Amino acid sequence: MSSVNLGSWVQTCSMFNHADRSRPPSYSMFNPPWIRSRSISLLSPRTSRSIPSYISASTVLTKDDEIQNETPATFDFKAYMLQKGNSVNQALDQSVSLKEPQKVHEAMRYSLLAGGKRVRPVLCIAACELVGGDESKAMPAACGVEMIHTMSLIHDDLPCMDNDDLRRGKPTNHKVFGEDVAVLAGDALLALAFEHIASATVGVAPARIIRAIGELARSIGSEGLVAGQVVDIGSTGLSDVGLEQLEFIHVHKTAALLEGSVVLGAILGGGADEEVEKLRKFARCIGLLFQVVDDILDVTMSSQELGKTAGKDLVADKVTYPKLLGVQKSRELAEQLNKEAKDQLSGFDPEKAAPLIALANYIAYRQN
Repeated sequence: MSSVNLGSWVQTCSMFNHADRSRPPSYSMFNPPWIRSRSISLLSPRTSRSIPSYISASTVLTKDDEIQNETPATFDFKAYMLQKGNSVNQALDQSVSLKEPQKVHEAMRYSLLAGGKRVRPVLCIAACELVGGDESKAMPAACGVEMIHTMSLIHDDLPCMDNDDLRRGKPTNHKVFGEDVAVLAGDALLALAFEHIASATVGVAPARIIRAIGELARSIGSEGLVAGQVVDIGSTGLSDVGLEQLEFIHVHKTAALLEGSVVLGAILGGGADEEVEKLRKFARCIGLLFQVVDDILDVTMSSQELGKTAGKDLVADKVTYPKLLGVQKSRELAEQLNKEAKDQLSGFDPEKAAPLIALANYIAYRQN
C-alpha cells in the first residue's frame, strides 16, 4: 500500500484513512470546517512515494495503445465492451417495459436506454467473473446500478441541481417530459433497482444478495452519493474550497457508485472478504480517476464531443481539479490513480483481471 506525494501544489485528505467505508463528517453546510491540509494518500497513510519525474503529464488521456500494452495480447477490449454492453442493454430493455402509467415508463426508458458507456454494469460483471462467478449472477445487479446511475443523471440535470439541457447527446429528461415526471421517473428507477436485484438474481445465496443490496444502499445514501451531492451544492460559489473538500465530494458523489458496482459483482460472484476489499480499493481509485478525467474533459472538449454541455462547471463556478491544480497536474494525478488502481489487481489471475485493467485504462484515457 502506498500514498502519493504530489508536492506542495496538492492539499487534500486521504480517501483511505480507514479499512472500510469512509464516513462523511458532520458539519453545517454554511460553515464547513476545512480541516488541515496534507498530501494525497491513495491507499495508506503509512508510506509515501512521489510521482517519478519521468512521468509525462502530457501523455495522460492520449495513450491510444495503453489498453493493449498492459493486458494479455489475446484480450480484445473493444469486443469485450461490445459484447457486455449489448448484454446489458438487452437486460435493461427487458427490465422496464411500457405499461401504465405510460408516461413515467416512457421517461424511465428514455434515459435508461439512451446509450452511454455502461461502465458501471460492465465493472460489476467483470468483478463477478474475476472471483469465479458468471455474468448471469451479476446481471440483475449490473442493471440495478445502471438504473441508479441513470436516476442520478436525471436528477442532476434538473433546474434545481445542475440545470442542464443535454445528456448523452439528447435533450435531458425534464426537457422532454417536464420536471415533475423527470423527478418521478428517477424515483421509480431507484426503487426498481432494488426490486430487480432482489427478484431477478438467481444462483446466489440469499445472504449474499442481502449483503449486496445493503452495500448498494449505503453507496448511494446519506453517507455515499447523496453526501457528495449535498456537499457539492453547498460548495458551489465558495472561494475557500480546497482539494480536501473536493476529494470528499467526488469520493462520495462519483466514486461511491463505481465502488458499489465492483463490490456488488465481487459479492455476488462468491468472492472472499479479502478479494472484495482489494476490489473495493481498486474501485475507489478508478472512481476518483473517473471524476478527475471528467473535470479535465469538461474544460478541454466541446459539447458535441462530450455529448453533454461542456464548460458547465466553470459557468456554475464549481470547484474542479483543473481549477485548483491546472490541467497538467490533474492529468498527472489521473495517471497515478490509474496505477494505484491496477496495483490492487496484482494478486488475481491476469487473464481474468484483464477486463478490469482495460476498464481502468479506458476511464483514464477516454475522450468523452
